[in-house]
Amino acid sequence: MSRTRLLPFVLVFALAAACGSDPATSPPGGSSASPDKVKVGVIPIVDVAPIYLGKAQGFFSRRNIDVSMEQAQGGAAIVPGVVSGQYQFGFSNIVSLLVAGQQKVPVKVVANGVNSTGDAAKDFGQLIVKDPAIRTAKDLEGKTVATNTVKNIVDTSVKEIVRKAGGDPAKVSFVELAFPDMSAALDAGRVQGMFVVEPFLAPALAKGWRSLGGYADVDPKLCVAAYFTSNQRIAEQADLVKRFTEAMRESLAYADGHPDAVRQIVTTYTQIKAEAAAAMTLPKWSSTIDTASVGKMNQLLATNGVLSAPVDTAKLLP
Repeated sequence: MSRTRLLPFVLVFALAAACGSDPATSPPGGSSASPDKVKVGVIPIVDVAPIYLGKAQGFFSRRNIDVSMEQAQGGAAIVPGVVSGQYQFGFSNIVSLLVAGQQKVPVKVVANGVNSTGDAAKDFGQLIVKDPAIRTAKDLEGKTVATNTVKNIVDTSVKEIVRKAGGDPAKVSFVELAFPDMSAALDAGRVQGMFVVEPFLAPALAKGWRSLGGYADVDPKLCVAAYFTSNQRIAEQADLVKRFTEAMRESLAYADGHPDAVRQIVTTYTQIKAEAAAAMTLPKWSSTIDTASVGKMNQLLATNGVLSAPVDTAKLLP
C-alpha cells in the first residue's frame, strides 16, 4: 500500500537498454485489426479507481485498447518498468515524476491521476495527531511524524502544513512507516503525528484523533499523482498514447461523478471491505492536469532540498 518511493533513477537507463521496447504491442497508430494490448503499472489504492472503472465501462475497448492493470508496491518498480517496456503506461505520485525529470529519465505525463478535494478538513490525505496538547501543526516541532517515504509527497506536504502554521519544518523529525502500520505507532506513542491516506484515514478519525491539515493546505487543487509513459512510446506510438489519454480523461470524469461506483470497485482490486469503503473520503478526479499546483510542488521540493533546483515542467507535462 506504500506510495511511490524515490528510486535510483540512474539504473533506469541500463534497464531500458537491456530490455528494449516491448514486442507485444501492435504497430504505431494501432493499425492492426486486433486491439492494442496495454499493461498499466498501478498501486492498489483508492487513487486508481478511475482506470478500473474505465475498463469496466468500456472506455478503453471503444478506443481499441485491451487494458490490463498490474499492481506494484510503488513507483520504484513502475517508473523503470515503463521505461523498459514492462508496462506501456504507469501511475506515480507527482514528486517522484518531478525527481525523474531532474534525473533526465525519459518519461512524460499523459493524463491526470488524482487531486486534493480542496478542503483540508475533508481531504483523502491528512495529518493526524492523538495528543490533545498538540493543537496546531506548529506544535509538532521537536516531535516525530510518520511518513510512508521520506523526501516525497507526504513529508513535503507535512512540512508545508507546519510552515503555514508558523512552525519550522526543519524541527520536525520523520520516520518511514507503511500506511497500515501508522495508527499503531501513533497509538503507542512511538510517533506524535502521522500523514495517512484512505482507507486508513477514516478509521483514525473514528478514534477521535484530530486532523491538523491535508493535501489542500499545499494547494486546493493539488495534483497528487499522474499517469505517464516513456518518451519512446510517445515517439513510436503517438496514436495509442492519444487514445489512452482520451480514455483516461473519460474515466476520470466518470469516477468523479459516480462516487458509489468508486466505492464498489475499490473492493474488487484492494483488500478494502464495503463497510470501510463507504466511510472513505474520496479524492477529486479532475480530467485535466492542474499545472499551477505542479509548479507549486516543484518550488517546494527545491525549497526543501529534494530537488537541487526547480525542474522544467514543460518537458514533463503534456
